[in-house]
Amino acid sequence: MSAATIKPTPSSPSSPASAASRPARPHADGMAVASFVLGLLGTLVLNVVLGPCALVLGTLALTRGTNRRGRALLGIALGAADLLLLAALTAADGTLSWHIG
Repeated sequence: MSAATIKPTPSSPSSPASAASRPARPHADGMAVASFVLGLLGTLVLNVVLGPCALVLGTLALTRGTNRRGRALLGIALGAADLLLLAALTAADGTLSWHIG
């Protein structure tokens, strides 16, 4: 009896070449757009809530292989900016809320 060796085919999920050519799932694209929108809104209101949501959604979209990679990265950047803005305004005012004027 000879042992048969199994070679992965290019369409096998364990092949590194198939990971790059695999089509993205539609909900991953939605997560990327939601990350961008929440990050953008978080710069104006509720940055303590919307900033982390933008970070999580952008990271999930990237790990799930979105076609909208730029929007996911921008959502992550805006989510981080939301938290930095919150930290700066909290240090300036001493509160979690901020106002203009």
